[in-house]
Amino acid sequence: MQEEDSRIETTRARFSNVLKRHAELTDRLSRDSDKMIFERLQKEFEAARASQTQEIYLDGEQWNDGLLATIRERVHMEADRKAMQGDINIPSSHFLEKITYRAGNKVICCLEGARIGIQYETSFAGEPRELYHCVLESKSFLERMTVLEHTIPFFLPIREAENDLLSSNAMRFIDHVGELLQAYVDRREQVQLIKELYGNQIGELFHSLPYHMIEFVLDDSDWLVRSCDYTSVQ
Repeated sequence: MQEEDSRIETTRARFSNVLKRHAELTDRLSRDSDKMIFERLQKEFEAARASQTQEIYLDGEQWNDGLLATIRERVHMEADRKAMQGDINIPSSHFLEKITYRAGNKVICCLEGARIGIQYETSFAGEPRELYHCVLESKSFLERMTVLEHTIPFFLPIREAENDLLSSNAMRFIDHVGELLQAYVDRREQVQLIKELYGNQIGELFHSLPYHMIEFVLDDSDWLVRSCDYTSVQ
């Protein structure tokens, strides 16, 4: 019986090690791929902002559905004009001025090919953290927009948000993604702060990838502290 239990424990340990190595490999491959996409999009955003003729800061109600419709119209008009330039010599002065919009932690750029780019700037305790990108496109001004590519962590529910919001309320989708990202960064940084301040009092700490489920055990105590919240650590 003891020999059988020993074999079971050995098998369990080996299987656990395989799962751990698989998770590490998956994470590394994902990060390498994400890094390439991030670097490419970051260069494109920097080029778009460098070529802008104006940057408009939006305050409160200035960021609305009407403005987003105007931005969509501009990117399609610019794409049509550039397509026409291939056949007709149109002076560059006839093209629309390039405007970048800033609304809170979001920077909205008009990208080449009738695409709209949103750059999200996250922060914690007043200090900047990661940048994230989301690129939207549509075949025409009248068709619904879709997410073409992004650098948002795969474990955040961006596809669910796209299905639920993007076709009916694109502005709400853009804002919602920004809220998801900032909430994720807040939770992650709060957990790191807990480790730094109370690491000697914590026996074990577990969390999900998006940090929306956090569980830790306090030493010298029977307490089990758990948080399940998409907006903050309680």
